[in-house]
Amino acid sequence: MSVVSLRSVSKTYGTYKAVNDVSIEVPAGCIFGLLGPNGAGKTSTIRMITGITLPDSGEISLFGEPQRPDHQNMTGYMPEERGLYRKLTVRNQLEYLGALKGLDKVSLKKNIDYWLDRFEIQNWAKKKTNELSKGMQQKLQFIVTVLHDPQLLVLDEPLSGLDPINSEIINDIILEERNKGRSIMLSTHRMEQVEQLCDEIALMNLGKVVLSGKLREVKERSGKKMVRIVYSGSDNLMNRLEHYPIRIAESHPNELLFEMKAGADPKQILRTALDSVDIIKWELVEPPLKEIFLDAVAATN
Repeated sequence: MSVVSLRSVSKTYGTYKAVNDVSIEVPAGCIFGLLGPNGAGKTSTIRMITGITLPDSGEISLFGEPQRPDHQNMTGYMPEERGLYRKLTVRNQLEYLGALKGLDKVSLKKNIDYWLDRFEIQNWAKKKTNELSKGMQQKLQFIVTVLHDPQLLVLDEPLSGLDPINSEIINDIILEERNKGRSIMLSTHRMEQVEQLCDEIALMNLGKVVLSGKLREVKERSGKKMVRIVYSGSDNLMNRLEHYPIRIAESHPNELLFEMKAGADPKQILRTALDSVDIIKWELVEPPLKEIFLDAVAATN
């Protein structure tokens, strides 16, 4: 069953068509990445899925049913822009927003205590939101999103403003929720998060879905042959390889990632590399999602 289903959905603001005939299916128990450059239509799509706005045309189904207002209580939405009350304390904020989602007092206290402990911010419970750092507000926004134990999480840039430690906590929780059978829609510019978490993706550009499918299948369909070399010694390897039919995708100190073009002979390239440096690792790798993303956007601009 698809937890989220969009069929030929469109949305126009004035003369601007933000979403143009978009169809998306998010399976149950899936982490689904919704990707695209700024202005691609991601946030407009998310706002329709969460019931903030309505489509001009097309159909949206949630949990196998036509979209209804009460589906919002089964959904946790974390917007990119924070939706917190600045003068409320952390605990009062969670009590108020949790009650709006239908939690009784016993469940509310239990859930609040659990999430404050999980993020190690019990000592901040009596602080007002406007006293919190950007990262602390982001953690509070995430707790608001998961507090009522929703079946569907819709997360728009959930790692914005977070340090690596708290980013990893959020990623761990997302995986835990997926393992409980929850479905997660994740909109992010951080390709490493998509690579780490997502089962399926849809890439939007100019209001349309231009690429979609299971992450592994999307990479296979790209047809790119990528090689990663890790080496030590002289750091002019890139110059030694420039006459071969390859394209350097990433260059770091003592590490190269390149695409082999038609006619490239990996044995010759390896021999040249061995004559130049000490090879620590030579491996065929899947193309990074960033590569596929850039190609798909360029092809549709």
